[in-house]
Amino acid sequence: MARFPRSAVPRLLYTFFSSKTRRFYPSPTAALLLGNFEVRQFSAGNVARAKDAKEPWWKESMERLRNIGISAHIDSGKTTLTERILYYTGRIHEIHEVRGKDGVGAKMDSMDLEREKGITIQSAATYCTWKDYQINIIDTPGHVDFTIEVERALRVLDGAILVLCSVGGVQSQSITVDRQMRRYEVPRLAFINKLDRMGSDPWKVLNQARSKLRHHSAAVQVPIGLEENFQGLIDLVQLKAYYFHGSSGEKVVAEEIPADMDAIVAEKRRELIEMVSEVDDKLAEAFLNDEPISSVDLEGVQPLLDGVLSCLPCPIEVSNYSLDQTKNEVKVMLPGTPDGPLVALAFKLEEGRFGQLTYLRVYEGVIRKGDFIVNINTGKKIKVPRLVRMHSDEMEDIQEAHAGQIVAVFGVDCASGDTFTNGSVKYTMTSLSVPEPVMSLAVQPVSKDSGGQFSKALNRFQREDPTFHVGLDAESGQTIISGMGELHLDIHVERIRREYKVDATVGKPRVNFRETITQRAEFDYLHKKQSGGQGQYGRVCGYVEPIPPGSPIKIEFENMIVGQAIPSNFIPAIEKGFKEAANSGSLIGHPVENIRIVLTDGASHAVDSSELAFKLAAIYAFRQCYSAARPVILEPIMLVELKVPTEFQGTVAGDINKRKGVIVGNDQDGDDSIITVNVPLNNMFGYSTMLRSMTQGKGEFTMEYKEHSPVSQDVQMQLVSTHKADKAE
Repeated sequence: MARFPRSAVPRLLYTFFSSKTRRFYPSPTAALLLGNFEVRQFSAGNVARAKDAKEPWWKESMERLRNIGISAHIDSGKTTLTERILYYTGRIHEIHEVRGKDGVGAKMDSMDLEREKGITIQSAATYCTWKDYQINIIDTPGHVDFTIEVERALRVLDGAILVLCSVGGVQSQSITVDRQMRRYEVPRLAFINKLDRMGSDPWKVLNQARSKLRHHSAAVQVPIGLEENFQGLIDLVQLKAYYFHGSSGEKVVAEEIPADMDAIVAEKRRELIEMVSEVDDKLAEAFLNDEPISSVDLEGVQPLLDGVLSCLPCPIEVSNYSLDQTKNEVKVMLPGTPDGPLVALAFKLEEGRFGQLTYLRVYEGVIRKGDFIVNINTGKKIKVPRLVRMHSDEMEDIQEAHAGQIVAVFGVDCASGDTFTNGSVKYTMTSLSVPEPVMSLAVQPVSKDSGGQFSKALNRFQREDPTFHVGLDAESGQTIISGMGELHLDIHVERIRREYKVDATVGKPRVNFRETITQRAEFDYLHKKQSGGQGQYGRVCGYVEPIPPGSPIKIEFENMIVGQAIPSNFIPAIEKGFKEAANSGSLIGHPVENIRIVLTDGASHAVDSSELAFKLAAIYAFRQCYSAARPVILEPIMLVELKVPTEFQGTVAGDINKRKGVIVGNDQDGDDSIITVNVPLNNMFGYSTMLRSMTQGKGEFTMEYKEHSPVSQDVQMQLVSTHKADKAE
C-alpha cells in the first residue's frame, strides 16, 4: 500500500473548483492534480518518542491539529475557497460573495475596504473542524503590495494551499508565493480553480507548474468537460466519476466513468502511477513489472481537505528552531510539545476594540489566561489578561492554548517578531524576511486640530505593518510615509480617513532611491574647535569601500586600530557618526548602502576629546571622502508581468522600451501575449491608465519589487540637478 508516511509526504496536491456554480468539493473526489513529489523530512522522531512511552495527554490533540495558510496570485479565488471550506465544514451557514454585492461580503474580508475593492488587505485567521480534526486557517492577500502578510503567515504555519487559476495559470505572484513557501520550507497542496470559466485549461496549468515552479506533478483527477460544459470530476484513484448537485454542490453522486473518457483516464492514471512510484518503492516495483495497481495502492492521494489531513504535517512532525540568547544564539530544536517551557512568537499585531490584539503561534509549552510571560526581546514580564481564538473579526475566549495552536492575546505590549517564554528559557524565534519599502508619499492632515489622531493612526499602522515606515523630511518638515507600492500607501491614507476621521493632503509619489559607492576612498579628518573653555578634538583615519549588493548588512563598520590611538570608549560614537552620515548621501540626500567603513588610525586629546567631537569628526570624514568614492544612485527595479492581446503586443513593447524597460520573457497564452519585463519604478507611475488606453481596456499587469540597480549617467545628472534645485528653493 503506497500511503505516504509523514517522512516522505508529497509537497503538492492539485484540485479543481467550479467558479460558476461556486462549488468546492471537500469530499474524497476533490483532488485533481498531484505534484512535486519531493521528499521533505519531517520530525518523525517526536512521534516515535511519544509512542515509546505511555502516550501523553496531548498526543491525540496535536496529531489532529493542522495549521495551514491559503495563498495565491491576486483574484485566483483564495478568499472564495476559504468561504466554501467554512461552509462545508459547518463553520458558517451561508455563502457570501467576495465583493460584498449582497451587502454582506465574504466572512474573511471583515474590513470595509476589502469588501468594496474585492481584495484581501490583511491576513485573517479562522478555524474549522473536518472529520474530528481541527484546522487553523489563515487567508492571505494576493496583491504584491501586501506580501508581508503572506510572509508572516507562512513563518508560523505548518502547511499551505497554493491556489492557481485554470485560466490565468501560474502568474507572477504565484511564483512569488511559491518562493516564500520554499523559503520557510512549508509543504503545500495546490488547488486549481475556476474550471468553468471561458479559457480554462488545467493541463496548461500543470505544465506551467512543472516548468515555472519546478513541481514534479501529475493529474489525480480528470475534469468531465470544461468551461460551460464542466459537469464533474473523474477520480483517478478510485476510478469513479463524481457529479455535484444541489444549490451549493452539497449532494455528491458517484457513477461509472463515461465510456468516451476511458482513453484519457487510462493515460492520466498511468502518468500518476509513474510519478507516485518515484517516492514509493513497492509501487515502483509493481509499475516496472506491469502489475495492476489498485485504488488501495494509491491511497494517500486525497482531495483538498482530506489532503490537508493526510498529506500535511501536524505540529509535532515539523522541526522548528529557536536561538538560545544565553549561548550566543546557538540553534535549539524545539520538540514542539505542551510539556516543555512556553515558547511563542508574536507574528501579527492589530488594533482591536479592546486594545492591541497580538497573534501568537505557540511552538512549545502552554499559555494560560492570567499567566505571567516574559518578552525575551525587551525583558518585560507581562500578565496575559485575555486569551482568544479568532474567526475573522470574531473572537472566542479560551482559558489556555498549547503548542501548535494559533491564538491571540489582548493588552500585551510588544512588536511583531517578539518571542515570549515562561521565563525559564531565553529563546527567540528567527525573524521574518521583511522587504524594504520602494515608494513614499508626503502626507499632512488638512486640519491642524486633527494632528493627534493623525499621529495615532501612523503609530498604529507602523506597529501592525513592518513594511510601512514613517519619517520626516529634514528640509520641508513634511511627514513621509513609505511602503511597497501605490495601492499599499493609498489603502493606509484611506484608512486614516475612515477609521480616524482625518482628511489628509497627499503629495506626488516618490521613489525610494538609494546611493552607494563604486570604489575605495581614504579619509583623514581632524575635528578641532577651541572657543574658550573645553574645546573639541577628534581625528579619524581610514577608508570606505563598496561591499557586494545583496549583503544582509547594508553598512559595515570595522575598527582596525591597533593600540590606543583613540580610546575604546569613543569608538561607538565614531560608528554612530558614520552611520548617521550615511543616512543622507550627498548626491540626492537618500540613504547610502552596500558600504564598508574601516577605521585604521586617529588621534585624541586628553582634555578636549569627547564622544561628540569624535561623532562630528566621523560625519565630516564621511562627507570628505564620499565624492572620491565615485558614488552612484540606485533605483528600484520592478518585475512586471503584462498580459495583453497579441494584436497590441508591438505597441505595448514599444512603450516599455520608452520607459527603459528590459524585456526578459515573452510567452503565448492563446490569443494573449505574456510579457515579462524589468523596468524602473520611477517610470511606471500612471501606467495602468496608459495600458488600458493602448489595449482598449483589455490589458492587465502585475508588478513587484526585484532589486535596486544603478541608474544611467543621464538619469543621475537629472536627479542631482533636481535635488539641488529643490534645496535652493
